[in-house]
Amino acid sequence: MKVLLDENLSPALAKALDALFAGRHEIRHLREKFGPSVADVTWINELSADGRWIVISGDRKITRNRAEYHTFRNSQLIGFFLSSGLHKAKVTKQMERILALWDAIEAQAGLVQGGAMFELPMSAARLKQL
Repeated sequence: MKVLLDENLSPALAKALDALFAGRHEIRHLREKFGPSVADVTWINELSADGRWIVISGDRKITRNRAEYHTFRNSQLIGFFLSSGLHKAKVTKQMERILALWDAIEAQAGLVQGGAMFELPMSAARLKQL
């Protein structure tokens, strides 16, 4: 599975996940793949052209901004967006929740087509479709 963590999450989180899942998954941070300050529509289109990627994001604006929303929905990407509480939490809590939900992320990603979006909850065990 190829996973991208967006600009709103720590690059250290991406490096830790990549080390943890080395040889099993490829995990990159947005800045590592596209550089700083790339527009959402740009990276969504370029990443989608690169194939099927899982995106873990703290940027709920993508789910609300019309252009970004439609670009994502028409992509090959599958999005998992941190709930607002989880986005505001410390990076250690974000890591804890991502790891706790990792099996659900993998399972859900295998069931849906590109353009699907889900919320990663602060405490619940179930993913909410957006």
